[in-house]
Amino acid sequence: MSLPHAASGQVINIRPLSGKLKESVSTALFKASELEVMRLILEAGKEISEHRVTGEITIHCLEGAIELRAHGRTQALRQGEMVYLAGNEPYSILALDDASVLMTVALKRNGESASAGIKS
Repeated sequence: MSLPHAASGQVINIRPLSGKLKESVSTALFKASELEVMRLILEAGKEISEHRVTGEITIHCLEGAIELRAHGRTQALRQGEMVYLAGNEPYSILALDDASVLMTVALKRNGESASAGIKS
């Protein structure tokens, strides 16, 4: 059973989950023909192995801390920090703490379809 995505004009709550973080799961908040927005829930130590998507992405750490590996370097993102990655840039994520991350993915670029390919 798939979860319903937000409708146009619907308010989406992305506030920190705080005490509810451990019981929460990753969800796709909405998906349109050219854009997908997901809230990823990552337990400390969980890794999203290296991959790439065709379209541009943003990774916004809503709470906790993650380690992002991209552009040949490793950097920490903490609550309130965001990074942009160009399309086809390989990246991986490691949760340093329990974390909640807002990821935005451009799904089409130059007529090609992209997919985040991330599973919780």
